[in-house]
Amino acid sequence: MPTISDILHKTETWFRERGIDSPRRQAQAAVAFALGLEPLQLVLQHDKPLGDDELNRIRPVIKRRASREPWAYIEGSAGFHDYEFAVRAGVLCPRPDTESLVNAALELISNDPAAEPIYVADVGSGTGCVGLSIAASRPCVRLYATDISDIALAVTRENATALGLDKRVAVLEGPLLAPIPPHRPIDIVVSNPPYIPSADIDGLMPEVRDHEPRLALDGGPDGLDVYRALIPQAVSRARKAVLVEIGHDQAESVGKLFHAAGLHGVRVLKDLGGHDRVVMGHVDEVPAPTEPPVEEHVPARVVF
Repeated sequence: MPTISDILHKTETWFRERGIDSPRRQAQAAVAFALGLEPLQLVLQHDKPLGDDELNRIRPVIKRRASREPWAYIEGSAGFHDYEFAVRAGVLCPRPDTESLVNAALELISNDPAAEPIYVADVGSGTGCVGLSIAASRPCVRLYATDISDIALAVTRENATALGLDKRVAVLEGPLLAPIPPHRPIDIVVSNPPYIPSADIDGLMPEVRDHEPRLALDGGPDGLDVYRALIPQAVSRARKAVLVEIGHDQAESVGKLFHAAGLHGVRVLKDLGGHDRVVMGHVDEVPAPTEPPVEEHVPARVVF
């Protein structure tokens, strides 16, 4: 009868052969998750024999990770900023680098619970981790979370409920800012759009290339398609600022789009790894009301 130690050794070897980073750590994570144990418990019980029921719980978890399925999909959640978010296949897995986008937005928003409401639009919400982290960290925030993916919208709603934010969050279906009624105020637009050039996607890690939604990755031939569409819309609606995540080599190109759209004080912010990660710009004046979007969509019901 194999022990926990035996299974860990075999799993580590199998993961290493399949090119998985940190195979020992990931083997420990997979076995601990399957058995419902904390990592320390796994170590303390390393010589425990495993029965058929336990082995049958471990095998599918190991197979999924060996196929390079992202760990967040297997576990069903991921930590991001100060919160835990449900993650499902069909949405982009939260990444630590994206926390730089949240932190930059938080610097623009008062933490005073008595402050006037600030209306934030999170475009392409995915799991909702960006917009919901901002809303959860700042009581004055009222959030519009928009996406065109049914799965993303469902996961965003699930996470909003789990964080107790239902009364301050409107989850809206449609492209970019179109689903937000034109008479509703927007102060800050944030977005982590698809920005990988189409030709580069086949060279990504298998976890990303084979499992994460291409819709959330593919930014067109040069990776800038969504920026070109979003930035003018954002400038026409936002009263305070626009912030977007970028690829490591896109700061100059996206910065030019910000300047061309009339944003002021354009800055490039780095992530914890020292890479360019966020472009932000300020709107000097409150924009005039915009015309309703051309795209047809069901009128949005905003909850706040």
